[in-house]
Amino acid sequence: MNIENTLYQAAVELVEKRYPKGAGGAAAVLTKSGKILTSIAPDTKNDALSLCMEVGSYLEAHKLNDPVTHSICVTREGADSNFIILTPCGVYQERLVHWGGNVLAANTNPQNKVVFKHLRELQPHHWSAVNGEKL
Repeated sequence: MNIENTLYQAAVELVEKRYPKGAGGAAAVLTKSGKILTSIAPDTKNDALSLCMEVGSYLEAHKLNDPVTHSICVTREGADSNFIILTPCGVYQERLVHWGGNVLAANTNPQNKVVFKHLRELQPHHWSAVNGEKL
């Protein structure tokens, strides 16, 4: 199994363990040293305080000082539903930019296949170009 599918499976397994009977989502990232870090969205009583499922994995990578190379998020509506791959939103793409334009992020697609693209493909006109930087 390739690393992309291994990450997908790690996220799916976390959802199945943490949310065995219902809806749920999880993220998995691969770091430069080869670690797979997984996380879920923290539960909150106030939606304004919520964070996406990737944040825990990204923070763990920062704590370990181990750059993220790949990121994937999956979700399902219920225990009998298929998993859907989610492209990181703009905020989380910006969080991944910390590790550069070569970071690979899984993408939503009509066939729901495990497809990763470089951040620079997702953001070909990234704002950092104003500063003469290349994502």
